[in-house]
Amino acid sequence: MLEPRRLPSLNGIRAFEAAARTGSFVAAAAELHVTAAAVSRLVRLLEQRLGVALFERQANHLVPTAAGLAYRAGLTPLFDSLARLTSEVVAARVLTVGVGPTFAIRWLIPRLAALRAAAPEIEVRIATGGATVPFAEGWSCGIRLGTGDWPGFAADRLVAADLLPVCAPALAQRLRAPGELDPHSLLRVAHAPEDWRRWAAAAGLHSLAASGPVFDYYGQALQAALDGLGVAMGIRPYVDDDLAAGRLMAPFAITVPKGMGWYLVYRPSRAAEPAFAAFRRWVLAAAAPAEVTPPRPR
Repeated sequence: MLEPRRLPSLNGIRAFEAAARTGSFVAAAAELHVTAAAVSRLVRLLEQRLGVALFERQANHLVPTAAGLAYRAGLTPLFDSLARLTSEVVAARVLTVGVGPTFAIRWLIPRLAALRAAAPEIEVRIATGGATVPFAEGWSCGIRLGTGDWPGFAADRLVAADLLPVCAPALAQRLRAPGELDPHSLLRVAHAPEDWRRWAAAAGLHSLAASGPVFDYYGQALQAALDGLGVAMGIRPYVDDDLAAGRLMAPFAITVPKGMGWYLVYRPSRAAEPAFAAFRRWVLAAAAPAEVTPPRPR
């Protein structure tokens, strides 16, 4: 039978290491969120427990003794290793997914309850910044729109980014043919000016030039369409849930590939991490129906 470890107070050890590293009880107290008097008392108790002085106390200054220097030299790496180990254990169950705000709101977040049911041990955190890069430092993975080519990263295709006009049901019922579209009612997205041109060319409307209100994001344009402001160019899978629920309608059968798709992007070194592996399995399965089943027009 193993004998129990005989260690001095861990609070005392922490107080000593912080004081020795920072050079004062005041600085150690600020780091540990206690008072300087509490740090001094803990260090004094530790010295009594060890039977050796760790500091020479001078006015407004601490000077470690030879024993104090040796003790700190061994303790600081141990605490650093403990901090790294703790971060690794926490990171094993916390997954930070970098994704654009519209994709997060219109596709990912509505499906997170299903992920929690499938893998309750995973804590998913959504980061919506950095839309112009694969993902930022600290992200476990990202969901990005592109061609699948991000040097240094692995990319799993989720769903095609197909384009189709969508609008509120009342407006859709009045549109019988693409030629009836009013250019002033065509809602535009500032960073995707080519969407309407691409779809109009496929519909044979080469002279159609969208001139309706401009929005910064697809999500804003789609909300305006839901509110009856006009016809938005929907991009999959943003519109799939609204089409399925009847909140939006696709008045025409013409669907045009944007030439890109949505991809799960990640560093290959993360592939074997349990939390990421579980998320990857889930998101690929969740996206599969959208990839093989296009939304139906009205």
